[in-house]
Amino acid sequence: MPPPSRSRRPDLRGLRATLPEPVQAVLAGYERHLGLERGLSAHTVRAYVGDAVSLLGFVVEAGGGLADLDLARLRAWLAAQQTGGAGRTTLARRAASARTFTAWAHRAEHLDADPGGRLAAPRAHRTLPGVLRAGQAGEVMRASAAGAAERDPIALRDRAMVELLYATGIRVSELCGLDVGGADFSRRVVTVLGKGGKERVVPFGVPAAGALGDWIEEGRPKIVAESAGGGVEPALFLGVRGKRVDPRAVRRVVHDAVTAVPGTPDMGPHGLRHSAATHLLEGGADLRSVQELLGHATLATTQLYTHVTVDRLKAIHDRAHPRA
Repeated sequence: MPPPSRSRRPDLRGLRATLPEPVQAVLAGYERHLGLERGLSAHTVRAYVGDAVSLLGFVVEAGGGLADLDLARLRAWLAAQQTGGAGRTTLARRAASARTFTAWAHRAEHLDADPGGRLAAPRAHRTLPGVLRAGQAGEVMRASAAGAAERDPIALRDRAMVELLYATGIRVSELCGLDVGGADFSRRVVTVLGKGGKERVVPFGVPAAGALGDWIEEGRPKIVAESAGGGVEPALFLGVRGKRVDPRAVRRVVHDAVTAVPGTPDMGPHGLRHSAATHLLEGGADLRSVQELLGHATLATTQLYTHVTVDRLKAIHDRAHPRA
């Protein structure tokens, strides 16, 4: 018996092309606002605009236009999303995205009022992220170092990326965006460009400095020499063809490094970020410092990691206390 078919994702690009030209013009203005004025990443802009396309397509299909967008239609759109199988977290995100769009449309005088201000949505589940234990993280780093023992340039690069991700807790997009001049070995810091175009300086330790130095001094020059004909970018981390490394390649590298150690939870770069934050808090770092290191806009995001550490403390208490 053939497996059940998965529901197909909506063709938002095709839907956008079918919308009336005035609506398409509004969407283009919203896209420019998100990318140029707010400085959001291309991925975030696509997500926000995609939700706006879905919302406006729903309104147009019901026989309305942008001027008809009100609270009832917002609620009906969310209800249709839920009927289509969207979970609580997805509904919460799309409701927030709709509020962002209606607030902008009202400021830009495309809407007489902002109906999104009264739109409620299910509270998203705040799930605890999977993290490595400190000992497991050490084993992953040692396994990555063993892979680079033969001094293969790609292995040196992979070790440096894994070490730097765990040492700093930076995002994979921030790692891929680093240029050679972004690493300061005298102060042992990297300068990264985070969400919203905000720059921050993040320190790294001696092991990451050693791995990064090996890559810059031995590995990267070999990649550059082999790719000289095609022109080499100033990126700190390069792919085999001398171009800036792709986030998908970094995810594959982290996955391979983590799964090489038996008993570790499967994860990508974001899992190393979670692990770094958790281990900082377990080591005594305060929330404000961790917030600054991770580049979180609000302290509430960083506070999620306190749940992880408290959960571990409870487990230790249950095992160790005679009256637990």
